[in-house]
Amino acid sequence: MAPFTVHDGLVVPLDRSNVDTDLIIPKQFLKSIKRTGFGPNLFDELRYSDAFDELNPDGARISNPDFSLNKPEYAGASILLSRENFGCGSSREHAVWALCQFGIQCVIAPSFADIFRSNALKNGILPIELSATQVQVLFDMLFETEGFRLQVDLSANTLTLPNGDIWPFQIDAFRRECLLQGLDDVGITLESTDAIKAFEEHHAKRFPWLFENLVL
Repeated sequence: MAPFTVHDGLVVPLDRSNVDTDLIIPKQFLKSIKRTGFGPNLFDELRYSDAFDELNPDGARISNPDFSLNKPEYAGASILLSRENFGCGSSREHAVWALCQFGIQCVIAPSFADIFRSNALKNGILPIELSATQVQVLFDMLFETEGFRLQVDLSANTLTLPNGDIWPFQIDAFRRECLLQGLDDVGITLESTDAIKAFEEHHAKRFPWLFENLVL
């Protein structure tokens, strides 16, 4: 995954609490373990006003013009602002994949479900936890400011507002370093390739009968 260092992005609001993973990516779209193809169905129940049997004449889905991610002023947004307990519900990693594929690189909320936070960090999305008061300030500024943007500096653990205010945020030190280096779990493992190879070679010499049909 790409390193996350400094990101300047347009902010899109999702002004609701307890956004669960079934709302982020509904269960009927969980038909693949590949990390592609989920972006078009992110927040499907909110983004589309059709009931699958009511389509446009050309067969296209009917978009909900009142949903924030469909509004032209938020086109290209990469920072999602929401309320407490974001990512609750089932542990499906597909929810994070859908956000990634839509273009969301950072989610800001007062709190996150633990499994969602872990999945996000392992897939290159930065979950920033701020106080409910701070989040309300951001919502107020967003609704008052056209093209509201924030700058996220992970190297400094700071969030810079358009008015110049700088807010610090906290993140697990290990996961922060992984994001800065662009390392997912596979990448972390590959960092120890030489040690793993040395162990396997030593293990094969000690227990050769276990490796008779294997090539190391």
